[in-house]
Amino acid sequence: MTRREWRLPAALILLSLVPVIAGAARVTELGSGPEVTDGNARFVADPVPVVLHIVGAVVYSLVGAFQFVPSLRRYRWHRWAGRVLVPCGLTVALTGLWMTFAYDLPAHDNAIVNGERVVFGSAMALAILLGLAAALRRDFTRHRAWMVRGYAIGLGAGTQAFTHAPYLLVSGGEQPGGNGRAVLMLAGWVINLAVAEWFLRRPNRTARPRQARRPSVAAG
Repeated sequence: MTRREWRLPAALILLSLVPVIAGAARVTELGSGPEVTDGNARFVADPVPVVLHIVGAVVYSLVGAFQFVPSLRRYRWHRWAGRVLVPCGLTVALTGLWMTFAYDLPAHDNAIVNGERVVFGSAMALAILLGLAAALRRDFTRHRAWMVRGYAIGLGAGTQAFTHAPYLLVSGGEQPGGNGRAVLMLAGWVINLAVAEWFLRRPNRTARPRQARRPSVAAG
């Protein structure tokens, strides 16, 4: 393994740390019998979907980063990891949809934000299922493309922390209103998908060049 091939996975792990740390804090809070506030009332009343969502997201984002290591894709690890990532990714997408429909709308969100969650949660689940179907057909080019897109959507929470950061710095930590939050949330998903499409279309520099065929001895 070369140091160069670990650059992208390392960057993805660092980006994943944002939702991982936030998720760990939320699970710790729920496990300690917290005081009910406007911010956590929906989670305290029905903790199952948010806990499943967080656990699935932690595994999906961290283990998924190692799928971008070219040398690991040549071994069985890639296949076995995929068998973990598919159910975890679907858990993330479906519990996200569950919370969108089951929880009361937070004060700083609006119907546009919820609509975005429905669109991208559904798109993530669909991308994973299409990727799985392609793998079963042994169409590994389409499998890779759909899995990369699903992962990009799943990692949206990490990028959204950075799209929100400038606003929070300017506003002194005050959350943006519904429309502003909708724009910042959308920006995170769009950035990730744009990077994913660039990644899929860039020249594959890790491919081994074909060896020139040796002339046949019989050809003289």
